[in-house]
Amino acid sequence: MCRSIKTLRGLETPAAADEMRAAALQYVRKVSGYRTPSRANAPAFDRAVDAIAQATAELLESLAVRR
Repeated sequence: MCRSIKTLRGLETPAAADEMRAAALQYVRKVSGYRTPSRANAPAFDRAVDAIAQATAELLESLAVRR
């Protein structure tokens, strides 16, 4: 889907919040079709990035680690 989003699972050190936010931002940009939203759409855009970053953190925290 979006080649610039990197896999965050399985890194030597857990993904940092800024990495999760960057992936969320790329996803929202791709889905919305906006690189930078208008002022009218900025609040919705920012809420979506925040929600996806939070969902990403929850997902990565809850995945079982294979050893």
